Amino acid sequence: MARVVYPLTASEDADSRYEYDWAVLRVALQKTEARYGPFELHQSTHPMSSQRVAQELFTPGGRINIFARATSPELEQQFLPVRLPIDRGLLGYRMFLVRDSDLPRFAAVRTLDDLRKLSVGQGKDWIDVPILRAAGFNVVEGTNYPGLFGMLSAGRFDFFSRGIDEAQREYRERRGVHPHLVVEPTLLLQYPLPLYFFLRRDAEGKLLARRISEGVEVMIRDGSLNTLFQQYKGASIKAGELQKRRVLHVRNPHLTPETPLSRSELWFNPLTGK
Repeated sequence: MARVVYPLTASEDADSRYEYDWAVLRVALQKTEARYGPFELHQSTHPMSSQRVAQELFTPGGRINIFARATSPELEQQFLPVRLPIDRGLLGYRMFLVRDSDLPRFAAVRTLDDLRKLSVGQGKDWIDVPILRAAGFNVVEGTNYPGLFGMLSAGRFDFFSRGIDEAQREYRERRGVHPHLVVEPTLLLQYPLPLYFFLRRDAEGKLLARRISEGVEVMIRDGSLNTLFQQYKGASIKAGELQKRRVLHVRNPHLTPETPLSRSELWFNPLTGK
């Protein structure tokens, strides 16, 4: 029986970012039971930082054997990627958490050059950091995810760039602690940023990667991936009123040639709803 263990993030008590990823994983494994047999899916009982997650997956016999993360060339070299963007590329559409007193500054932004005058906060070593720096942004890194909200409140940077569903959920979850943070309503930053499952580069990992890839492909064909996507992401997409926003595009110079950009059925366009 396949035993699949995914990580418990160090901030799980206030962090629902990964619920959708593991729901996709469970269905992908269910879709392939006839060919590959039964499975057990568990979450690690040991809270881990993102660095520890990578260490545990890299180490033979580590506490986990899968994680989900926005891709980078380094991750794709170190681990075995399932090159199917499980969130349909939604993570690359970025909304901003800002201080409510700064809303007029953002309403005045018309171009990327305007936005570059404002500093952006990101987690240390997040894949967004080199993308944003390559695009000319002043990026301020925080050492842990929960601390970034306090840094924004304290004026350490001007905006926290987040995924569409992340920004709205984080606003709801944290407005009691940070009452002056709001979701900026006029702008949308976009760059290609696929979210993949990653596995250990060993025989077990290769078998599991093949199984998950087949399962996700089935989900794409039978519509169950889109059903989950709408269940977990649809309300945020609608609430974001994306058609009213000014979209600013930047390149992601760190995508590998294997990125399936040409498969249009894999990618969601929140501006058209398809």
